Amino acid sequence: MPKVKAREGEPFPVLLRRFKKACEKASLLSDVKKNKFYIKPSKQRREEAKAAKRKMLKQARKKARYNR
Repeated sequence: MPKVKAREGEPFPVLLRRFKKACEKASLLSDVKKNKFYIKPSKQRREEAKAAKRKMLKQARKKARYNR
């Protein structure tokens, strides 16, 4: 859990903004969302394979666009 110490005379909104940035940097919310539901290992492998395929196709399209 990220910790943020309040500086002298620092307003609360600024402190809250620094805390949110620290949480984002620690990827706290993405971990919570990822672990919200159980995903079977077979389904997780399928999703990772689909994501890798999408990434490869995107890179191929980008490369083809610059090699014209």
